[in-house]
Amino acid sequence: MKHHEFNRLQTLAKINQAYPHQEIMPRTERLRRWVELLDRDPHRVLSTLQQTEYQPDAVRALLRCDNSAISVAYDDPVLRAAGMENDTYGEARRFFELPDRHLHRIVCNCHFGATVSAGVTACYLRAKHVDRKRGFWARLRAVIAE
Repeated sequence: MKHHEFNRLQTLAKINQAYPHQEIMPRTERLRRWVELLDRDPHRVLSTLQQTEYQPDAVRALLRCDNSAISVAYDDPVLRAAGMENDTYGEARRFFELPDRHLHRIVCNCHFGATVSAGVTACYLRAKHVDRKRGFWARLRAVIAE
């Protein structure tokens, strides 16, 4: 390995000084990306998590299973670069900024059984979190905030 001074390195290679501190994706873009990933193979059968609502918070945060909707998101290098650290329930809740009741509705077996198609999951995410029509009070709040 050759060592060079920083000034010399800039003439030899293009250096991205912002790496790994890339600009974080806004929440809606992260959710859109998740939907896009699920839509790539809508017939893919995904596993669901077992009874998330009955688990203590600490246990629920660590829940994960292979081939879940959360693992589809975690397998994406774009979402990883945006800050997704693992494929646990707690990390999905943090990264996608979803309350427990919303994430529970997306990944729990009590709504879909042991498996669910990626297309059904994408459809739910799109309807409830991406293309959701905002109600009167939300629109009014947005106008007042501007």
